[in-house]
Amino acid sequence: MCGIVGAVAQRNIVPILVEGLRRLEYRGYDSCGIAVHADGELKRARSVARVAELDAQTRSMPGFTGIAHTRWATHGAPSTANAHPHFSGRAGAPRIALVHNGIIENYEALRAKLKAAGYVFESQTDTEVIAHLIDSLYEGDLFEAVQRAVRELHGAYAIAVFCREEPHRVVGARAGSPLVVGLGDGENFLASDALALAGTTDKVIYLEEGDVVDLQLGRVWIVDRDGRPALREARTVQAGLGNVELGPYRHYMQKEIFEQPKAIADTLDPVVAIDPLIFGEAAADVLPRVDRVLVLACGTSFYAGSVARYWIEAIAQVPVTVEIASEYRYRTSVAHPNTLVVVVSQSGETADTLAALKHAKSLDMHYTLAVCNVATSAMVRETNLQFLTRAGAEIGVASTKAFTTQLVALYLLANALAKAQGRLSAERENNAVKRLRHLPAAVGSVLALEPHIIAWSETFARKENALFLGRGLHYPIALEGALKLKEISYIHAEAYPAGELKHGPLALVTEAMPVVTVAPNDALLEKLKSNMQEVCARGGQLYVFADADTQIDSSEGVHVIRLPEHYGDLSPILHVVPLQLLAYHTAVARGTDVDKPRNLAKSVTVE
Repeated sequence: MCGIVGAVAQRNIVPILVEGLRRLEYRGYDSCGIAVHADGELKRARSVARVAELDAQTRSMPGFTGIAHTRWATHGAPSTANAHPHFSGRAGAPRIALVHNGIIENYEALRAKLKAAGYVFESQTDTEVIAHLIDSLYEGDLFEAVQRAVRELHGAYAIAVFCREEPHRVVGARAGSPLVVGLGDGENFLASDALALAGTTDKVIYLEEGDVVDLQLGRVWIVDRDGRPALREARTVQAGLGNVELGPYRHYMQKEIFEQPKAIADTLDPVVAIDPLIFGEAAADVLPRVDRVLVLACGTSFYAGSVARYWIEAIAQVPVTVEIASEYRYRTSVAHPNTLVVVVSQSGETADTLAALKHAKSLDMHYTLAVCNVATSAMVRETNLQFLTRAGAEIGVASTKAFTTQLVALYLLANALAKAQGRLSAERENNAVKRLRHLPAAVGSVLALEPHIIAWSETFARKENALFLGRGLHYPIALEGALKLKEISYIHAEAYPAGELKHGPLALVTEAMPVVTVAPNDALLEKLKSNMQEVCARGGQLYVFADADTQIDSSEGVHVIRLPEHYGDLSPILHVVPLQLLAYHTAVARGTDVDKPRNLAKSVTVE
């Protein structure tokens, strides 16, 4: 989602700002901009095109102090006027430049107050309010003005701001949105993600909730929410994107689908056996005490948690509730002290999930576990147990390898919880480890089905609606398949437990409605076959991903692709892969922007 980069240096920092924005492009954005302090005044360039176009604008705009931003629109449409940075100043020339991630909830009241004080608003954003507010409070010390301003803000924010009157100074603040400080030699940096500073510095400080930071050439000064000096640990991080070359692939999403065997193998690499300690040193004490599990997540991660519910209840015999994070904290819920709160997020910065985690902790549920792909994320820092997936950088907005590695982590949790509570037999543990070790090869075999799926995608590309069906463990996989199709191809898709067809959705079935069915050879197969017959009887077209031994054959109105093997408990991981490929190739056939689908962002850092 929105991205921030800032710098104070004795060299031209515009190339650093542009490169930082490039590294954040994968998060999703609809406008971008840069502001610098140059020749005693503020200069700015903004664009509703890509960062490459902004780069062309700024090549003749050097500066030694500056801020940059990629915006994903919330308040106000994507436009140059609404793009960051925003300026403020009442004396003719702008005095304050500011960028902002997050949402200010009381912006309307502040806007009215500032208008009454004579400030003119040029945008529809909540962000411009912050710039004018800081300007109104400025009395010669930017750091002091920002501290006073943030006391009046309600909502979530990460900001970076500089002032015409104070060259070589950038001030940042955060509450609810991430912000990091990058440390250099005689120069310092700000960013919403350490990734933006890769190649510039590898020493970073993660600001904590409520922190305000003063960056100068040879000094970084941090105060906490109460204005007291705060010491924050500097860390050395490896924040590079790794191998981001497309190689033989057309899009990052396709590349990441095919990276899943390696991502799964890398995630399993440190796992020698089913052991609670793979979730952290405290796990040996925490997991035996757990009497229920609460999973909090959004989007694709919510579907991973939904699969985990089946695993944990079947293997560990512990009751599980899976909640959409954005809904959880806004309802009255019953807290249980021995609940393990599991938060699942690719980025570890998902605003709704972080807020839900804090709400759960406020209810005295203090056993917390993060399943995350980013070791330095806020979610990892705010939980007492962690499991880091090793999916590597995921550039495509539609998650693929992050999802399957989350499933691996959650399957490990189900078994580790069972073992910690004396419910995992040696035979079951051995079988689980054996299947996990073979999983990368099994996923590789499924990927070999791509040519058959491409043939199906040509039909799907001409459709505007689709149904997805699954049962049991595979119902969340049907949900994920429908999500992938709608995310990147813009085809309306819904998923249902197959047994629900006759309770309403069957009314939608016609020859024009493709019905995708996930058909593993499990205990519900015969029930599923009956549901498929209901579709056939109404003239529907079935597209079935079946295990080799399901005895489901192609016939008129029934199209079958067979997966190489049935994989028991881990079958959901295999069955989601062809659904990813179907969505990908359908989107390619429709000519959509696969890696950057409209209106979506990779890392959702606002509520």
